Amino acid sequence: MADTEQRELKNDLIEGRNAVIEALRAGRSIDKIFLAKGDVDKTLGHIASRAREKGVVVVECDRRKLDFMSVTKAHQGVIALCSVREYCTIEDILALADERGEKPFVIVCDEISDPHNLGAIIRSAECAGAHGVVIPKRRSAGLTAIVDKASAGAAEHMLIARVPNLPAALDTLKSRGLWIYGTAADGSSGLWQTDFSGPMALVIGSEGDGMGRLVRESCDFTVSLPMKGRVSSLNAAAAAGIVMYEVLRQRSAPGGGQKE
Repeated sequence: MADTEQRELKNDLIEGRNAVIEALRAGRSIDKIFLAKGDVDKTLGHIASRAREKGVVVVECDRRKLDFMSVTKAHQGVIALCSVREYCTIEDILALADERGEKPFVIVCDEISDPHNLGAIIRSAECAGAHGVVIPKRRSAGLTAIVDKASAGAAEHMLIARVPNLPAALDTLKSRGLWIYGTAADGSSGLWQTDFSGPMALVIGSEGDGMGRLVRESCDFTVSLPMKGRVSSLNAAAAAGIVMYEVLRQRSAPGGGQKE
């Protein structure tokens, strides 16, 4: 496991018998519970039973694995791996726009693997009035504690959908009447010349390679940012924030963001 992945994992752990019991009692979203193999302690048995009742996967493992995973080094034979929160669906995001009487404004992240970048994008999206963020299941940061912290808590207020296939998700958005805009250094339309007033999804490409080929082919427009300095590109999160606020500026004009 890469160092970054290990650090993310350790930020999403609940350790110790009482802490895990309380997390289960409170209805915390738990992906897996790791229990020390061969331990016949009644409390651990109770935890396993409660977890299975709630549909949580219980994994028995060697204590050495628990020791390696543990941050506190006092795990008492049990560690729970948690999600920061539940994911939603694309339909949930579109329903929120409809509920607000606004044209849909969706952010789509194409393989943003750095959790700090994803957190920053979610923060900008929440501040700029986006209705939701879509991320892929593979080759992308997920809703970890690091992402939540980097978003300054915005992830708690933003609908986030996780999909198995981004091009298919973009087709779904198109079928619901959204225009797809992709950010690219060689985009065919300049930022200031692009009309963002309609229902739309904004695709943010990955930090290193930008948008994937199939995702780019799904875009109706590609948009470039004006660059006056010697550096040829911006950080993905910084670029995303600039475009989002141009969308907000246009939608803040009278009638600009209202439902047609």
